Amino acid sequence: MSERLTLPVLPLREVVLFPGVSAPIGAGRPATLRAIEAALKSPSHLIFAVAQRENVDTVTPGVLYTTGTIAKISQIQRGLGGVQLLLHGESRATALHYSENGRYLEAVLREVEDLPPLNPDDAAFVGLHREARERAAELGQKSGLPEDVVRQVLEGVAEPGRLADLVAGYLEIPPAERQGLLETLSVEDRLRRVLVHVQRQIGVLDAQEHIKSQVQEELGERQREMFLREQLKAIRKELGEEDDVVEVDELRKRFAALELPEAAQKEVERELQRLERANRDSMEAQVIRTYLETMAELPWNKRAEESLDLKRAAEILEQDHYGLKDVKDQVLEFLAVRQLRQRAPQDAAQGNDDDKEAKGPILLFVGPPGVGKTSIAKSIARAMGRPYVRISLGGARDEADIRGHRRTYVGAMPGRIIQGMKQAGAKNPVFLLDEVDKLGVSFQGDPAAALLEVLDPAQNDSFTDHYLGVPFDLSEVLFIATANFPQSIPGPLLDRLETVNFAGYTEREKLEIAKRYLVPRQLRDNGLSPEQLEITDAALSEIITSYTREAGVRQLEREIGKLGRKVARKIAGAEVERIRVDAGHVDDLIGRPKVHPEHKAREDQVGVATGMYYTPVGGDIMFVEASVMRGKGELVLTGQLGDVMKESARAALTYAKSHADQLGIPEDAFADTDIHVHVPAGAIPKDGPSAGVTMATALVSALSRRSARHDLAMTGEITLRGRVLPIGGVKEKVLGAVRAGIRTVVLPKENAPDLEDLPEDVRSWLDVHLVEDLDEVLTLALRGARFEAGHLVFDGDAPIEPSLIAKHN
Repeated sequence: MSERLTLPVLPLREVVLFPGVSAPIGAGRPATLRAIEAALKSPSHLIFAVAQRENVDTVTPGVLYTTGTIAKISQIQRGLGGVQLLLHGESRATALHYSENGRYLEAVLREVEDLPPLNPDDAAFVGLHREARERAAELGQKSGLPEDVVRQVLEGVAEPGRLADLVAGYLEIPPAERQGLLETLSVEDRLRRVLVHVQRQIGVLDAQEHIKSQVQEELGERQREMFLREQLKAIRKELGEEDDVVEVDELRKRFAALELPEAAQKEVERELQRLERANRDSMEAQVIRTYLETMAELPWNKRAEESLDLKRAAEILEQDHYGLKDVKDQVLEFLAVRQLRQRAPQDAAQGNDDDKEAKGPILLFVGPPGVGKTSIAKSIARAMGRPYVRISLGGARDEADIRGHRRTYVGAMPGRIIQGMKQAGAKNPVFLLDEVDKLGVSFQGDPAAALLEVLDPAQNDSFTDHYLGVPFDLSEVLFIATANFPQSIPGPLLDRLETVNFAGYTEREKLEIAKRYLVPRQLRDNGLSPEQLEITDAALSEIITSYTREAGVRQLEREIGKLGRKVARKIAGAEVERIRVDAGHVDDLIGRPKVHPEHKAREDQVGVATGMYYTPVGGDIMFVEASVMRGKGELVLTGQLGDVMKESARAALTYAKSHADQLGIPEDAFADTDIHVHVPAGAIPKDGPSAGVTMATALVSALSRRSARHDLAMTGEITLRGRVLPIGGVKEKVLGAVRAGIRTVVLPKENAPDLEDLPEDVRSWLDVHLVEDLDEVLTLALRGARFEAGHLVFDGDAPIEPSLIAKHN
């Protein structure tokens, strides 16, 4: 029987210490600490480590098991509130008696020995021992311990009992079962029970691994990706690349809120993955980042709230622009159609492939500079409550201006269409394509051809910019184009546009525009008040007629601004306090007149007829002079006439020759005679067919030596048969004649509907004659002429003698 010994007691909670096993133990109860101090004072540093039956703070002998382990305190580390011990189990022991010495528990112990097998060489025991060792090694490896460490630990224990204690010390089993293994003295039984626990734990680990693999397979790709991203985020945080992760996450959140189309979503996801893999400071990362930010800033699904109140739209157009009645009517009709289409039920439109064609026309505003094409587009945007975007296409020569550059190029950027959509911030803006007639063509492509897709309602719902590389929907954009010369626009592009013509303003309209808009604006710009500067209507009319020559009002506003600056200088210099500007003061303030418009001739003349012509800046009159002289029968044409005008002169001469008898032209008028036709001013190129009747009248007047009326202006194309054909620009031509002081005009009969374009006051003031053939023109244009029995006869005086014609002229 072994020797008894008395040792301090170390109660263990939820822990069982086995012989031959080292384990860290924390202690903090006062009695336990005193027991540890007592053990440390002994030379052997031994203490009796025994498990508690119940997990309680106050330890009594009844709470402790009787079987425990004599342990040696190998290390101790003191801290606030307790100590940390490293215990090494030495041997089993049974507590014969527990006692309290007033400071801690003590136990009277007796060591117990293992009960070896009856025959250690028995094959069953040897097999049990070997199986336990192999299964213990397997458990250690499945638990994640390195194979060489497990092998080294197991090889250090040769005895079966020690092996059982060592393995039992690392088994994850309840404390009661661990205590049962400690109390099992039979080595064979203990080894068998340990083997059972090991096998069970191996089975648990296998099942856990199987379940883990199943769960891993069942996890969605998104969850797995999130898990991997968290790991990647942690790795990048360690590498100092956390900012990159934050940036990519922010971009992902922005794109998640955009509800991108499928094609765009795929492209964005691909670029986000590339950005995650790229080095932050690399050129590739910068290119990808710029692309993704551009994609995120586009209005993929953001719309401006649209208001289509026709009454309010009409009020806005009236507030912003004076005149332009036809233009305003067309714009309001266009808005009315959009309003009705919005109210119409959508069921009928679903599944109809032709619905794209019915989304409304794309407007083209055509007219001379300064008539309000750009500003009325801005008013349309204000009336509809949509954002307004304007891009100028004047001089654009590269297809990339419209479609953008491919991202493979250094410095690539989106085209101006996509940039405009980014600027608008909504997918339904009013988008103005200014100066579309001034697009150029170069070896880099034709931007007008690139616009075909943009301006086609059947295609622009999938417009693909080269930079984006994915379709972008432009079908909700209201495109408006402007141009000065529609003939410069390619046919296929013009075919996609609905033309709205802007005619030039009349002098009365310019006067009203100046009073309502230009003068108040220039007063503000020059720091003047209406009390300091008053400009009379007569002064404004003088500026309009003598200082500007334009269809619009830009030059007029510049001249008013110049006048305002002159007055501002006088007021700032204390020369005057206020000024009232009348017509007589204009030249003193802004200099002598810059424009000298034609005025009607003072008297009738032989061989001089008054015609009307059109320019983009308005209409005016011109004089066609014909002179007859001795020569070889040649026709001389001067005044920088174009081919069409030259042909009109030849046609007029042919008509005069073939109808000389009816026109009262002497038979010898064409013999040895040269005819010279001149159209001032000689420095200005002229062309067009509408001067035909004027040239014919001047020729007949010169050949018949009869004077033409100076107070009548005419226009129209003629044929060899004397028919008068219609021409264009009637409104501008007639207004030019009115400006020159002419009240009687001759127009082709087929141009009668064009008279409706004239202001009512102008129509009532004019004497308009509509003609179908040249006989009617000559009857009206030659003084005292009339047709009788198919011949032109004259009342009053005889023909002027040829010797007096030059003097008369």
